[in-house]
Amino acid sequence: MKMYDVITNKKHGLELSEEEIRFFVEGFTNGEIPDYQASALLMAICLKGMNSKETAYLTDSMAKSGDMADLSDIPGIKVDKHSTGGVGDKTSLIVGPIVAACGVPVAKMSGRGLGHTGGTVDKLESIPGMQTALDKDRFISIVRDVGLSIIGQSGNIAPADKKLYALRDVTATVDNIPLIASSIMSKKLAAGSNAILLDVKTGSGAFMKTVEDSANLAREMVAIGEHMGRRMAALITNMDAPLGMAIGNSLEVIESVDTLNGRGPEDLSEVCVELAANMLWLADKGELETCRSMARKAVESGAAFERLLMMVSAQGGDTSPLKDASLFDKSKVMSEYKALKSGFITHMQTEMCGAASVALGAGRARKEDSIDYGAGIILERKTGDYVNENDVIARLYTSEPGRLNEAVSILNEAVVIAEKKPELTRSILARITSDGIEYYR
Repeated sequence: MKMYDVITNKKHGLELSEEEIRFFVEGFTNGEIPDYQASALLMAICLKGMNSKETAYLTDSMAKSGDMADLSDIPGIKVDKHSTGGVGDKTSLIVGPIVAACGVPVAKMSGRGLGHTGGTVDKLESIPGMQTALDKDRFISIVRDVGLSIIGQSGNIAPADKKLYALRDVTATVDNIPLIASSIMSKKLAAGSNAILLDVKTGSGAFMKTVEDSANLAREMVAIGEHMGRRMAALITNMDAPLGMAIGNSLEVIESVDTLNGRGPEDLSEVCVELAANMLWLADKGELETCRSMARKAVESGAAFERLLMMVSAQGGDTSPLKDASLFDKSKVMSEYKALKSGFITHMQTEMCGAASVALGAGRARKEDSIDYGAGIILERKTGDYVNENDVIARLYTSEPGRLNEAVSILNEAVVIAEKKPELTRSILARITSDGIEYYR
């Protein structure tokens, strides 16, 4: 088989066979197929598309290009969750403990933040002593004993995806739904869970800006997972405003603890209950409304918060700051961001809010950048709220006063104030399963 022929077939819009796709993935991963030929195929895929069968073959090939986690030593149905990324999205820190407290094991591998999106691993590492690099035996042992462990992704999980994504990033081939879906799902399939819930974000802080595009991506990923023998569901959730009120690592951990203790922001609490309920539904814990009730009771009883404490302790973390938030290290410089005029906040450009947090030191512009765990933003007001001139909209935290000007400049663009009150978009927009799509009204 020749790579030239594979490229030619896709250039003419033909369906690639499983053998052709595996030949490409294996050859590119081991260095036998050069970047220029891989780039040609990626562009042909962007122009001519891939059907669901081709996308499933591509996903499976990338998943099997490295380590495949074996979770068979953990009893029960293992359910994973994946978010497509957003600002203030600390749901894994809340949903994981809720689901584990309801008797469903969660063995989760998460990533770090880059750009305007935060990473679950960075948030966890703001807890003193917390270890997110565990060997397989320790990881599985914690899931068996606690019901929950969240660690960083293994260096050899889906290496084909890592290599292909780097190439897509520089060849203008990122924004293609089959390629996005196969990239996400290859890592999820390699992580070994029996069922997967997808949290597909939509809006100004998401990769997909419209509900339609988000639904198309969700449908593609659900179909891939079902084809590969996983039970699947997806929620389309709103990222047209930051989720919750906290943006930044330790700030988001504090808000997660508040949410697990029933004191969280309404939008965050609603999304987390719905995500947890769908994970429980995937684990055959009952009808969706029954699962919602189970999730709420896990919070109300304190069982979910207790499960977070158990996981943190098992992974070497100090649980004291989780019990007393004042023990978290906050960045020493705090500045108030105030309304420039009176009116309703009609929009908070979410990606810019994330960029402002990065400017304060809470995230990375490059992979090698260090993080100020105490830096970030606490929102006092959000979209739909009325503010008077000079009312505090947000509190900015940083360790370097020189960072404030850039963050303020970004927020001046991000926050729009006008006379007319905006129509608010609900937090959960749609649910997708193999049976189809249900829009939430």
